[in-house]
Amino acid sequence: MGTTSFLKRARGLLHIRNQLVRECLAELLATFMLIIITLGSVAEKVTSSETRGNVVTSYLGGALAVMVGVYTAGGVSGAHMNPAFSFAMCLMEQFPWWKFPIFVVVQMLGSFISAAAVYILYYGMGEQHWARQPPSDSGGGQAYGHALLLSQDAIWYYGNGTLTVSGPRETASIFATYPADYVSIANGFLDQVIGTGVLMVGVMGILDTRNKAVPKGLEPVVVALLVLSIETSMGANCGCPLNPARDLGPRLFTYVAGWGPEVFRWVQQRG
Repeated sequence: MGTTSFLKRARGLLHIRNQLVRECLAELLATFMLIIITLGSVAEKVTSSETRGNVVTSYLGGALAVMVGVYTAGGVSGAHMNPAFSFAMCLMEQFPWWKFPIFVVVQMLGSFISAAAVYILYYGMGEQHWARQPPSDSGGGQAYGHALLLSQDAIWYYGNGTLTVSGPRETASIFATYPADYVSIANGFLDQVIGTGVLMVGVMGILDTRNKAVPKGLEPVVVALLVLSIETSMGANCGCPLNPARDLGPRLFTYVAGWGPEVFRWVQQRG
């Protein structure tokens, strides 16, 4: 009885009555879910040298992350999770312009926090462990070898203790997308305009009640399939971000986390 009354009081205290605050928190959570799953699937692929993940699993992770995000907050904020989608909704007069900058900030914040979460998950908190190095055959017959202090995290291990944007052991692509070596700046821009445009048209078509209706409750699944189709057909040039928040938020995180200003530069022969 006491526990029940305590929970009721706690719910009353935590209940948020301001609609805008509720929408912002829902959008923050939805974006967090989207980006943490997306980046996590890429981190698993990169840090395992594609032994525990590959381009297919990373595409699936990104598509399913959209589904999870929409199911998380679609009924509260609409689960935009993407400044481009919020902008399109404003153009269609289905979202007020005054909310647009607020949602963009919330989406960027959610993606930044989720990038930090993936960093902690795959990089750790600086914890290390002692490991015994095998004894050497030379040097007077030393029998026991010696202890080495090794890090426990995947990013540190894969990158040989460095955080780099280019080279065979780069890890910046876990968090942000980078163009292939053959892609020019103009072609990269066009690639994202077309890919994001296909995404917007597809989502608007799915949501249009005048079209053949998607079974109620399955809209997030269909949107995820749309994202997967775009990833598998337009992902080679730039990694198919399709979402300014998905790229800029994590890119800002890598800038402050140790990768440095090179994350904002276009570098040929990155890997």
